[in-house]
Amino acid sequence: MQDTLAHLKRGEKGIITDVSSNHIPLKLLEMGCLPGNSVELLQVAPFKDPMYLNINGTHLAIRKETAMHIQIEKVSHE
Repeated sequence: MQDTLAHLKRGEKGIITDVSSNHIPLKLLEMGCLPGNSVELLQVAPFKDPMYLNINGTHLAIRKETAMHIQIEKVSHE
């Protein structure tokens, strides 16, 4: 099973590998939520929704339901 943004824990980083554009708002794609971009989970709101992310220097808040449609490859801590 492929990891998704919804599987990230606070402070973890990854690279976006695939975006199911049928479930992702166009605005997120325009703001850099595209394959190949790096992503880091900065904060999670109470009740685990929304998630506050840093995607290539852009800070975004997205719903966990949306995050489940964005596949990533986790990057190990160095």
